[in-house]
Amino acid sequence: MFQLEGRVAIVTGGNGGIGLGMARGLARAGARVVIAARDEAKSKDAVKELEAFGAEARAVTTDVTDEAAVGRMVRATLDAFGRLDVLVNNAGTNIRKPPHEVSLAEWRQVLDTNLTSAYLCSHAAYPTMKAGGRGKIINIGSMMSIFGAGFAPAYAASKGGIVQFTRACASAWALDNIQVNAVLPGWIDTALTRRARQEIPGLHERVLQRTPAGRWGTIDDMAGIAVFLASPASDFVTGSAIPVDGGYSIQG
Repeated sequence: MFQLEGRVAIVTGGNGGIGLGMARGLARAGARVVIAARDEAKSKDAVKELEAFGAEARAVTTDVTDEAAVGRMVRATLDAFGRLDVLVNNAGTNIRKPPHEVSLAEWRQVLDTNLTSAYLCSHAAYPTMKAGGRGKIINIGSMMSIFGAGFAPAYAASKGGIVQFTRACASAWALDNIQVNAVLPGWIDTALTRRARQEIPGLHERVLQRTPAGRWGTIDDMAGIAVFLASPASDFVTGSAIPVDGGYSIQG
């Protein structure tokens, strides 16, 4: 039920952090993986890592906020592998400022990268998935899909939007046998959250105190949920928003 041989997955922002952790999981389960990101050199390094697992992988340089670039990403995937079964909408960014300091340009940058990109990629993938008779879309939310955060209003808005977009697509595409779910990572040790620890005094200690597991997550903690949601094991799971957070979100 958890094998992905013969399946093809695109992971946006898959050359590092949570995206790379998910790509590792998909590759180890047998999927062929396309790493779609802007940093070509970093993406090539990620491909080499996946190939070391014995997986087939490709890097496609993509700006996920650009509709034409997203279309080229899907076409390149079909040219390379002939199909598309799984889309992980992981690409994201953050600007940490209180609401009164966020400029309109910064707001749009975060919303376009985190939320509009998920729409563009899902919109582009849908016809191929429908024609193939099945599909899996995994959108990456956040603890800020649940909680408020005064230091990241645009990010929080985008991640709240991801959950509602997930539910809308799940409802619209269920009869096409396309399951759409969201994953809500807790505090995962990545370059993005290392910067957060530098910018937000006391963050590290507060995360450890609140997380029952007593640690920060690692990117490999994201591999299992990616495999589950990409595999036949989740064929009757759609529209869900699943925390992967060491218990962070269950604390009052």
